[in-house]
Amino acid sequence: MKLNEIRAGTLGGTLCSIWASITLGDILQTVVTAVIGTVASYIVSQLLHRNKHKH
Repeated sequence: MKLNEIRAGTLGGTLCSIWASITLGDILQTVVTAVIGTVASYIVSQLLHRNKHKH
């Protein structure tokens, strides 16, 4: 049982330290980057789809 307590404590401490280092700016940057990547992927797939049907 002690091993589980040590693991839980280690995991809790790690999560707390990660949580403390993440800022709102980091989250917003991640969201914006994900949106840009999604839009770019959609546009490229549409262009490839149209190009495929032309030939």
